Amino acid sequence: MHEQLLLQAGAGILIITAAVIIGLLALWIIVSIPVWIAAKILTLGRAKFTRAMLVTAVGPIVYAIVFFISSVVLALTFGERSALVVISFVIAFIAWIAVFKKGFDTGWLRAFGIAILATIVFAVIGVIVTLAIRAIVPGAPAITPFPLQQA
Repeated sequence: MHEQLLLQAGAGILIITAAVIIGLLALWIIVSIPVWIAAKILTLGRAKFTRAMLVTAVGPIVYAIVFFISSVVLALTFGERSALVVISFVIAFIAWIAVFKKGFDTGWLRAFGIAILATIVFAVIGVIVTLAIRAIVPGAPAITPFPLQQA
């Protein structure tokens, strides 16, 4: 009896783990699409989707590490101030753009443009997907970062 419960629990954990991994991979691919489109436009077609996926994977890691380290160093140096968080965000954003710069072998201005255009493309895709889902499932929640009014 205990063995069967352990097997069921193990199978449940395995299914949940597989679902989380598949979900993260799908999310990674989906989030890479706007980055790839933006990079393709701003690098005059030189960007490859695999490179966009690499940049999309590395960028948030670099952002988080730089934000954490800069916020700790600034807090230890200047004390706890809310303005220091804004400075940490800016430093981390510059590090994220540096990943785009290196990843797509481009200059700072184009890397900044890729970041901004990718954000815009992501928002547009989010609106389109939300409207499509709401056409199929009325009352479905928005998946965009901003609310959409139902027609």
